[in-house]
Amino acid sequence: MRRALSLQTRLLWAASLALAAFLGVTGYALEQAFTKSALQSTRERLRSYVLSYIAGSDMNVRGTLILPEVPPDPEFERPQSGLYAGVTGPDYDWRSTSTLGRQIPFDIQLEPGRTQFDGPIETNIGGVYRYAQGVAWEIGGGKEVKMTFFVAQSETALKRQVNVFRRTLFFHLGSAAAVLLLVQVLMLRWSLRPLRQVANDLGRVERGERDSLPDRYPRELSPLTSSINDVINNEREQRTRYRNTLGDLAHSLKTPLAVIRGQLDATSAGDDTRTTIAEQVQRMDDLVAYQLARAAASGHATFSAPIEIEKHAEAIVTGLEKVYAARGILCEFEIDAQARFYGETGDLLELLGNLLENAFKWAKGRVVLQVVRLNPAGTRRPGLDICVDDDGPGIPDDKVETLLKRGVRGDERVQGHGIGLSIVQDIVKSYRGHLAVERSPELGGARFHVRFEATR
Repeated sequence: MRRALSLQTRLLWAASLALAAFLGVTGYALEQAFTKSALQSTRERLRSYVLSYIAGSDMNVRGTLILPEVPPDPEFERPQSGLYAGVTGPDYDWRSTSTLGRQIPFDIQLEPGRTQFDGPIETNIGGVYRYAQGVAWEIGGGKEVKMTFFVAQSETALKRQVNVFRRTLFFHLGSAAAVLLLVQVLMLRWSLRPLRQVANDLGRVERGERDSLPDRYPRELSPLTSSINDVINNEREQRTRYRNTLGDLAHSLKTPLAVIRGQLDATSAGDDTRTTIAEQVQRMDDLVAYQLARAAASGHATFSAPIEIEKHAEAIVTGLEKVYAARGILCEFEIDAQARFYGETGDLLELLGNLLENAFKWAKGRVVLQVVRLNPAGTRRPGLDICVDDDGPGIPDDKVETLLKRGVRGDERVQGHGIGLSIVQDIVKSYRGHLAVERSPELGGARFHVRFEATR
């Protein structure tokens, strides 16, 4: 199953997308504004050239136009410079030296006083921007001569300006984006630090390193941490009440059962009746014993202190070796020094006690207890892997399922109520673990494999 993105990643992605959109829109708006400004600057520049030509020109009485000897810009005298000038009128057409080899569209006639700016106009050398203004000269006798002055500029210059601005703009916007992203990362890490602290403190509570979450978080998180502490306390109180109630009930039933058994021994009822009653009393007694054992097994605890395994295992094996001293059974330990059981001590004793006792019952002479700590990366609380092997006859595959049921024994000739392994099964399930019954690869007998996964 695919894991959801972390809160920090979500916020960083959202902020980055918002920043990219903002900088993109800003860059586009600035580029458009600069292009418009550059185009307006080009228009004013061409207009000033036209006015300079008009101001420096004159017309004699014969109607001949006299242009200024020095142009407004030396580029007008340099061929193919990209800056062009021209004048058209009745039977008059003048072009600047820069127009040599160029077909500049100086082909319109404007009324005196009118101006026109257009472009880019396609020519044999690419697009040009053109500014034109109509003028009229009086030459005497009430006559006037109409002329149109032109100045044009290649759009290459404007494009060059825009490209330089675009590169500069992208460089500065990119630098700003990098700085802002770094600031965002730092701000997010600082802002989410209290949440990470809550997760770390909660992990410490789960590992049993502290009893509850401290009261040192920002006020926005205080309701959350208070609720978590309430859940922790309620769980502990509930488990205690459940364990006490079940234990009290089972103990209360022990006394009436003992009275019934005593009265049954003293009665003179027939053999069939006595046998039937005795069987039912024994069955009830088995149930009471089972419930007493379940009362001791408190089950999965989300918030519990870690319990060292080796010393408890040694105590259990010491007692079993005395009970089975006549058989000379040897029990070997392979226990990880860092392995810990996160739960109640009573549950650990029930689990190891039942598994080891079962192994001692069936072993020919050797029992092996293996305990491995499971601590993959990214987990708050390590897991546990427990294996109990013996060199006995083993358990057939077709009997594994029924063996774990309450009251079922591997061999009816072996004494016991047959509820030990079912208690183990209940404890393992209550801690969300898994119990497997296998063939021991080393000893050849049975292997009881218990696995508690690490908590993420």
